[in-house]
This record gives sequence, structure tokens and C-alpha cells, in this order.
Amino acid sequence: MMRRTFLTGVALLLALPASSSLAAQPLPRLVDKTLFVPTTGQGVRVHGYAYYTRCDGVEMISRYSEQTQSDKADVAFSRRSRDNGHSWSDAVPQVTHDQEPQGIMRTGRHPGFVDSDRDLLLVMILRGILPTDDPLEGMKHWTLHYSLSDDGGLTEYHQSQVIQTGEEFSANHPLPGVWKSRNSAMIGDTTCRPIQIRTGQILQPIQITPVGPGGEYENPGGGYTYHDAAVLIGTWNEARQLDWTLSERVRADPNLSTRGMIEPTLAEFPDGQILMVMRGSNDVKLDLPGHRWMSVSRDGGHHWSTPKPWTYEDGTPFYSPSSCSQLLVHSSGRIYWIGNISPTNPKGNHPRYPLVLGEVDRQTMTLKQVTLCTLDTRGPEDAERMQISNFFAEEDRQTGEIRIYAAPLFRKPPKPSDNPGLDWTADLWLYRVDVGD
Repeated sequence: MMRRTFLTGVALLLALPASSSLAAQPLPRLVDKTLFVPTTGQGVRVHGYAYYTRCDGVEMISRYSEQTQSDKADVAFSRRSRDNGHSWSDAVPQVTHDQEPQGIMRTGRHPGFVDSDRDLLLVMILRGILPTDDPLEGMKHWTLHYSLSDDGGLTEYHQSQVIQTGEEFSANHPLPGVWKSRNSAMIGDTTCRPIQIRTGQILQPIQITPVGPGGEYENPGGGYTYHDAAVLIGTWNEARQLDWTLSERVRADPNLSTRGMIEPTLAEFPDGQILMVMRGSNDVKLDLPGHRWMSVSRDGGHHWSTPKPWTYEDGTPFYSPSSCSQLLVHSSGRIYWIGNISPTNPKGNHPRYPLVLGEVDRQTMTLKQVTLCTLDTRGPEDAERMQISNFFAEEDRQTGEIRIYAAPLFRKPPKPSDNPGLDWTADLWLYRVDVGD
């Protein structure tokens, strides 16, 4: 394989003129799909990803967990590669939960992100004591933390809770409008990855449960959960730590999206504008159109436009279920989006297929319909509620391919003799997509 020089998305966007024509570039093409981590048994889903640990080179960390129900890891593992993921060290168990007097302490680490100016590895961590270990209790109990490493993740030189700078903020009141045990701030999925913008600051997309007039978590849409989207803006200080500031929130009209704005993903464009693409929902109000939503910042992520349905280049909104998605700035300067698109109006979270990848127009911030490439979809033997979601994508530094890690659920319907409900058995797969030079 030819080795390619890898530059950060920010550096390439600054180097490429905004008028650069990408019309001659080949369309994205699925190269292959290979088994990354097999399941360990019936009813076990393997969820995971891999990421680079330094701003140069090919050393990687892979983290994966085993799940037997939604939004909860039973066990988790970490392993390392020195050869771009061709081989891996033995897996080391990681702590996912522990018994505390108040309940179960849940800990989840998100994919690492390397600051390209300092070669420091940032890992965001979600923690919370759930009284009965119900993930929905996280709406009031999740807290955000972060760790920093200067040796590629071998050790951590700093770990702390994310608390906005200022005397009024504390562990119990870490961010404006967020109070522990009343509401929470969280990272929605592995696709909600930080980005580094041209100022050198780190932007971490998050979601916040709103507080109602009674001072407690409120769900104005009546769906499964409700969130506002927002961005944590991290600025490096002299101690090589991050000072955090919360952006204004991106709020939905609950009459248009019953679960608010969820699982934001970010990309900076050549003119400095930042696009946020979000998951909405028509849960409990299926007559509403189910769309992907967009908002734009023109001041480094501090303020955001009113969210509106994201569209194709011709201005047509497309149907999309309530599921995660990811924006990715490629080393070529092109920007890609990975997510689910539906041929008809979805019903809340479903259908979460096909999984597609397409290019985003660098001038209009719209999705180029002609570039859409189907990565995977439901087969004739798969359950109707089969889903391909909760993935993670990163560019391969040696080939320029985009690698997507996903564990499709419910590939086949349960047999009559099985327990009622769908079978959670799922391997973790690696999809490789060629997007050209």
C-alpha cells in the first residue's frame, strides 16, 4: 500500500481555496467489510471502535464492550496496535461499572482525539451513579470528565470533571443550566467526536437535558427522552489542561422534533463556519416528518443558528430516522457524512438502515445526493427492526480510506424457540470506504 501524508482537517481546509473543484473526484466506494471483533456468545453484542493515539504515525487504541441490553456495557476491553491495526495486543479488561452506596457507578470512555498542535491525546469520559442502574436515570445523573495523555494513552497526566471556569461553578453545578441530580450534560454517542478549529480550541459536541419551571428535568416533546444540543469549547492553559466554556444551546421546537436535538456532530468549513448536524425524532408523533437537522456557527462555536432540516443540494429535505451520524473532514479537504437515510418517513428510531456515506458540499453545507454510497442495509432474512447504527468513523492514515466500525443488530429474526424479543447477538465489523485521493 502507498503511504500517504496525513494532515489535520483544519490545516488542509486552510490550504485549499474555497473554490477548489472536486467534481472530478471519484465517488465513494465500499472496498470491503471484515470481522473486527467477534461476539463471545448468544445474545452478546460487541460495540467498539479504534483510533490513533498521536498526531503522526500509526499507533492505535481499540476499545470495545460486550452488551446484552441497550445503553449498558457488561464488560469492556482495550488493546493497542503499532502497525495501523493489522495486529493487536492482548485485550485488557476495563472498568465499566462499580457498586456505590447510592447505586451503580457507570463509566464510559469515548474515542480519543489528538490535538494536532500539542500531540496530546484527549479522551472524554461519561460517569454517573444510577440508583437502580436504569440508563434513563442518566438524564439527571450523568457527568462529563476528560483525561489527557502526552505518551499516546499509555498514561494520563490529567483527569478531571468538566467544570466551566468561574466561581459559581462546581462539581454539583458544572455548567450553566446544569445541576447534578436535576438534569445532566452528556455525550450522546461515539460519533459525537471533538474537533479542533483554526483557533486551536477544541469543540466537543454534547447534549443537555432541559430543566422545567419546577427545577427538574423536563421532557416537553413527550418522547423517550429530550435534549438540547450544545458545544463545550476547550481552551488550553499554561498547565496543559483545558478551560471549558459552554456555548449557547441549540434548541428544537418540540412540536417539530419530539426528542429535541440529539447527538450533534461537527465540521469546520473553509470559511471558518462550523456545521452541526443533529438527530431529531418524530417519536410518539409519527405524522411529523423525520429529518436530520442542521445549525451553523459563525463565531467559533459560541452561537448557533436556529436548527432547520438538513437538505440535499437542491434544497430537498431527506428522511432520516432518530439515530446517530458523523461528519468527517478528510485529508483531501473533502467533508463526508455517515448516517441512516430512509426512503419513506421513519417511525422514531426506525428503520436504521441503510447506512450510507456521502460528501457534503463545501460551499452550501448541503449533502450531495449523487455521492451517496450504501455501506450496508437490511437483507431479505433480517428482522424488520434490524439496525446499523452506533458506529464510529476515522480516516486511515496510510491509505486515505474511511474506516467505519459498526455492529449491525438483529440481522436475522429470532427463531420460534427463542425467548420473546430480538436477538442481541452481533459481531463488530470494519467497513473500509475508498473516497479517492
